[in-house]
Amino acid sequence: MTPIEMTAKGAGMISCNSCHMLCRPQPLKNNQKPFCPRCGAALHSRKKNSLSRCWALVIASSILMIPAQILPITITSALGHTQADTIVSGVIYFMHTGMWPIALVIFVASVFVPFSKLLILTLLMLSVQLRWRWRPRDRTLIYRVTEIVGRWSMVDVYVVTILVALVKLGAVATIDAGPGAAYFAGVVILTMFAAEKFDPRLIWDAMEDVNE
Repeated sequence: MTPIEMTAKGAGMISCNSCHMLCRPQPLKNNQKPFCPRCGAALHSRKKNSLSRCWALVIASSILMIPAQILPITITSALGHTQADTIVSGVIYFMHTGMWPIALVIFVASVFVPFSKLLILTLLMLSVQLRWRWRPRDRTLIYRVTEIVGRWSMVDVYVVTILVALVKLGAVATIDAGPGAAYFAGVVILTMFAAEKFDPRLIWDAMEDVNE
């Protein structure tokens, strides 16, 4: 039987979403909402509809992930020859040409990170709904790392944008963005919003349950 962890909510305190200061709300008049004494942001014990919004964004991202990985992300035309490349075929191309560092960066940023982020967010939401009390600190740390690393998936979108803008050589060579680029950008943006909507404080709510 392990001791019950003390949480900020159990102690009557609220963590500011903007500056992360731990505040004790003061009684206010005229139904005013409590605010952070340091940055002035409104205080909320938990983000409103955090799980439902995060689930909606994760499901939408998962749907967009299919065309993002299947459809070509770039269409290259050189001397009358046209080639369409998906994210995976681009990784394979750089591997065959010996440019392993570039292939690794593209694979990590465009394949490993997006899929891992969707999987981790799904597991975190399930852990909250099932009231897991297993290693809340580690789950919170995993969320923080996922939130920071997830935005690096935009690297592939930036690369495509730069190539399209620079490689415009008329009949010699041109690079255009394929339909997969728009879907992949949607995946990255939606997963960023999903991570922002998830409230990691929900992980600790289960710790307030009375141990059996």
